[in-house]
Amino acid sequence: MPPLTQCQTDLHVHTVASGHAYSTVEEIAREAARRQLRLVGLTDHGPGLPGGPHLYHFRALRFIPPVLHGVRLLRGVEANITAPGELDLPQDVLDTLDLVLAGFHEGCGFDARGEKANTAAVLRLMERPEVKVIVHPGNPNFPLDYPALVRQAAATGTAMEINNSSFTLSRHGSEGNCHTIARLCARLGAPVALGSDAHIAQGVGEFEAALEALRQAELPADQVVNRTLESTLAFLGLAE
Repeated sequence: MPPLTQCQTDLHVHTVASGHAYSTVEEIAREAARRQLRLVGLTDHGPGLPGGPHLYHFRALRFIPPVLHGVRLLRGVEANITAPGELDLPQDVLDTLDLVLAGFHEGCGFDARGEKANTAAVLRLMERPEVKVIVHPGNPNFPLDYPALVRQAAATGTAMEINNSSFTLSRHGSEGNCHTIARLCARLGAPVALGSDAHIAQGVGEFEAALEALRQAELPADQVVNRTLESTLAFLGLAE
């Protein structure tokens, strides 16, 4: 299969509810429609992140329409890893969401644990079926055993994110790690998700740097779970 040139869906987007992002759901949906995206995951940070939304934000996501300006909207979260296999949202709330991303963030109780502890925490988390994507795993502030992580991703069907913002605006020093993860995913057959990690509407659907990493890794397009609307919904177990 030829390399991927674009994705129809963006699974990692933040609204003003995250506390440090700058666009509304309306603005994001309009920009996604302009860019001909078919689906956006609204994945504001979990409440454990300093300045993040209150738990009730996630209980109230029922008010978000499923489609806006022709773009399907997923009610989701970028949850914070707080302990081995644990997140900062209770199970009853996670069960109401369409999309659960999980990752490490500074100030959320898992700083300076080291590679062994970090890796064990993520491996445990990937056993939870509601956790679909491990976000920005290339962050050098949270070192990980990448071969172990990618083997577990292949075994559990959990997607490893190649985060476009990690190449450009955030988590400086991630680029080499992201390339390593992409090569391992290509070799071991693990699923991959591309995310813009947009914190403003104009960043929605920005995948250029992440796509280049996949091209360099020679990762087959069919390993990218959000390449089309249909592949995204199938990966998440959602109805069309």
